[in-house]
Amino acid sequence: MRTIGLIGGLSWESTAPYYRKINETIRERLGGLHSARIILYSFDFHEIEQLQVSDQWDRAGALMADAAHRLEQAGAHGLVLCSNTLHKVAPQIEASASIPLLHIVEPTADAIRTAGLCTIGLLGTRFTMEEAFYRSRLKDRHGVTALVPDQADRQTVHRIIYDELCRGQIRDESRREYLAIIARLVDKGAQAIILGCTEIALLIEQDHVAVPLFDTAQLHAIDAADWALRT
Repeated sequence: MRTIGLIGGLSWESTAPYYRKINETIRERLGGLHSARIILYSFDFHEIEQLQVSDQWDRAGALMADAAHRLEQAGAHGLVLCSNTLHKVAPQIEASASIPLLHIVEPTADAIRTAGLCTIGLLGTRFTMEEAFYRSRLKDRHGVTALVPDQADRQTVHRIIYDELCRGQIRDESRREYLAIIARLVDKGAQAIILGCTEIALLIEQDHVAVPLFDTAQLHAIDAADWALRT
């Protein structure tokens, strides 16, 4: 079994489900008391969030790259970045390490294509929804078109992520706001919804909506576990 290097704490609220799902998947695949070989580097998210809001992405990328290098030195065979937003700096991480970064878009896009879908609503931080690094990878590599909410709805989605979900706060009122935003995306032509921030699944579950949901954190974690078992 290969060792997975997790870059977490971005926020830790979603890193914990990563750890759980990777281990659950290993146990399902191998049975018995098997669990994953994992090395975790966990950030103080306050520092990273401050770099995001001040547009210091080069500095954020340098910190992610340093974490990747440390995990490689510690014995990791591959890297999992437990954040959609920080995949904005994935090229810096990949340039810093000689071990692979398992990109979050790949298992998400594979699941979408397997479901026979091509037009998806995307929820995430404003960076993920508004910038090209995520949507372009979906479109250019996988032929998946990502629709995003209008500006006011993007602000709502972003605010709830940082002010509530990253702080462990789950509010019914916020769930209702998200469900209304999802409904508007479906009206625009979305066949399903990508939960493109690893914290959103803490608030929205499949039972809440009629269209399929693609939980990036769960898909990424399962993919990482399966990768660890491949030789």
